[in-house]
Parts: sequence; structure tokens; C-alpha cells
Amino acid sequence: MHLHILGICGTFMGGLAAIAQRAGHTVTGCDANVYPPMSTQLEALGIALTEGYDPAQLDGVARGADMFVVGNALSRGNPLVEAILDRGFAYKSGPQWLHDSVLHDKWVLAVAGTHGKTTTAAMLSHILERSGFDPGFLIGGVPLDFDVSARLTDSAFFVIEADEYDTAFFDKRSKFVHYRPRTLVLNNLEFDHADIFADLAAIETQFHHLVRTVPRSGRIVVNGGEAALARVLARGAWSEIERFDAADSAVAPRSDWTIADDGAIARAGVAQGTLAFGQGGRHNRLNAVAALAAAHHAGVPVAQAIAALASFRGVRRRMELCGRVNGIAVYDDFAHHPTAIASTLDGLRRSERAGRILAVLEPRSNTMKLGTMKAALPPSLAQADEVFCYAADLGWDAGAALAPLGARAHVHGDLGGLVDAVTARARAGDHIVVMSNGGFGGVHARLLAALGARGRPG
Repeated sequence: MHLHILGICGTFMGGLAAIAQRAGHTVTGCDANVYPPMSTQLEALGIALTEGYDPAQLDGVARGADMFVVGNALSRGNPLVEAILDRGFAYKSGPQWLHDSVLHDKWVLAVAGTHGKTTTAAMLSHILERSGFDPGFLIGGVPLDFDVSARLTDSAFFVIEADEYDTAFFDKRSKFVHYRPRTLVLNNLEFDHADIFADLAAIETQFHHLVRTVPRSGRIVVNGGEAALARVLARGAWSEIERFDAADSAVAPRSDWTIADDGAIARAGVAQGTLAFGQGGRHNRLNAVAALAAAHHAGVPVAQAIAALASFRGVRRRMELCGRVNGIAVYDDFAHHPTAIASTLDGLRRSERAGRILAVLEPRSNTMKLGTMKAALPPSLAQADEVFCYAADLGWDAGAALAPLGARAHVHGDLGGLVDAVTARARAGDHIVVMSNGGFGGVHARLLAALGARGRPG
């Protein structure tokens, strides 16, 4: 079958393209912005890419396509979408195609939640891989232990990052309702995606739609300390439920799985072993115990899963060290929601007690651009010694929003000016954390270059 994928350079759609090709399909695709790294990965697979959405490609690279797979970035009014509809060609959303063609006969392990989906899905895939399960997976990032974001294997097991964003212009349900998991992880739930959800209650409704798809013989692994998830399950749950939490949580006695600050893991109050791995922060400990519980449902002994996680290397763009120059470390992190920002900075502060933290922030997500969470930004940045905000193309006053931080906050509308400001303030021993859900204009490399140039005599 020939598939032509619209929006192919997104992480999900690009991963789907690789899976489709591995399944034996001919794959072509197009996107408004064909750029690395996804374009490079796809071209390496021999997948023909077209820049833009000119309907002429229907008589060119997409001529004779059996199915058009439409990404959720595409909307009515797009010229290629309109041409496909006018000609009566067959089309599906990416999540629907994935279920119908790949997931329908797999043991699907899905990881959902506002935060930690990518890291937890990567941990779970790593545990299954190290345990000989050879899982397929589709993750919204690149696990360092695999160096690809998606793969298809002959295994019965498939791990997927289950996103609550909407499916397509013709299907406004969340993507994850298509995956039909047998094992479902619910990490947490907060308000996000203000561009498509009116409030937290609307997101809770979508999560309950997901809960309704888990079979009676399946299992839901849920964060026992999350009130929003408790409300979701209170609407009805028909599957086995196991709860996890930190050992010091007030609700920990009601949880099936707990993890302590030192990594000690217990199930039903019985010690299971101690996790030792390189991922800092309370949020990563919770991610880990969720992955352990999900893997246990699939048949992995707890001790084996703990041993596997000891070698987990992390995920690109999740506190990834970009380099050190003159005693200054530069990290790249995907955090873009206030809770994720706070967790990232807290994890770094706990693991690196010496040295200052310089937070470099791009409020780029749709929710951030709307200004919905601007009041939550100052407290989320409390652990930073200096804050540098890139405020180009914002519809709200970043300077006013960050005013509670006083002289620690610096707002710049020019990327070059921001790089100069950070470079001027940085000193040996500092940790510069760049946080954005986009490429941020390559600011990481620019900072390292500027810091290096500053250290050389002119």
C-alpha cells in the first residue's frame, strides 16, 4: 500500500512513517517545514519528502496513493486537504491508521499524563528491551538507549506515548482513544492545551474516554496522589487498578507501589529493591516506579526491571547536557509547562547543590503563547538564580508577568541579545538550563560558542 503522510516531519507522524515503511508500505509525505532532524531521518529511510501542501503533489509524488494519513496540524482550508476531499480520496488520522494497521493485535502499553509521558515510555521500552521482549514503540522523543523515536518489531508488545491532544481536523477526540491499551499508565493530569480545551474538566473527560477503552483484564497504573486522576476514575473504571506514589506522600499507605527518596521500592508494603540510576528529581522517581509497575503487568519480575533501569540513559532534550565550556554547563530541556519547569529546576538543584542555575526560557507552546499560565511562571522559576526569557511573538507582557522575580528576571525580544546577556552573566560553576518545546533558534549551540569565545583572548 502507498501511504502519503501530511505533516510527516512531526515527531508522531515521522515515527509513524518509519513504522509504516518497516511494515512493508511505500511511504511518501509532505510538511510545511521539512527540516532536520526528522527530515534527515526520513530521507535516510528513502522516504520522499515534499515541501508544502501544493495539491500538484497529488499528480506527482502522491499519485496513486492508496491512503492519505493526515496529521493534526492540518485543518480545513489547507489546499492539499481540500483537494483530497474534493477528489474523494481515502484518508485517515495517524492514530486511527496506527491502530488499524499495527496496534490492533498487540499488547499495547500506553503512557498518558500531562508530564513525563516521553521519559516514562522510554523507561518502559528500555525495561522490556533489557528483559528480552523486543518491544515496538512510538515515543515523542528519542531515547538515548535506542537512538530512534519509533520502531516496529515482531514482538507482541508495543509501547506508545499516549497524547491527549486532538486527533485530526475531522476527529476532535484525543489521540489516545485510538490506542486501546491493555496496560495504561496515568502519570498526572493538569490543565494544558488551552488552545483546544476550555478547562481541566474537559481534559478529564477525554482521560475517562481512554479509561473506558481498557479491557476488564487490563490494568491501569495510576498516580495515587493526583486528585484529577482520582476524579477520572471515580466516573467509572472496569479494569484492574494499581496506584503508585512517593513513599513520603500522605496517600502512600493507599498506594500499591511506592518509591522513597533513596530509590527504595515497595509493593504492598514489601520491599522490592532499590533503584539506582542517573535520572534526578522526584518526578523521575515517579516515572520510574510507574514504568516498573507497567512492566510487571507485562510479565517482567520487579528485580529484573530495577536492574534494567540502572542502565537507562535518558531521553534527548530531557536535561540533556549539551556541553561544558570554561566550567559552565549548558543543558537542553523540553519543559514548557510551569509544573515541568519547576520539576526540572528542582531536580537539578537537588543533584547539583553547588553553582548557580541560569534558566533560559522560551514560552513557545500554544498554551504559553495564550498567556493562560503566565501567573504560574514566577513560582515555577523560584529555584533559578537568574531567569532569561525570550519574549518574541508573545501576546502578553513577559516583563510584567516575571516582575515578582525582581532583578533576577531578564526579558529579551532578540535572540542575539539574549545570548549576549546570558554569556555576560554566566560564570564558572554555573548551570544554564535552556527550556523550550521547540528548536529555540539553536540557542544551545550559540551559547556554547559565545561562552567559548569569551574564554579566548581577542
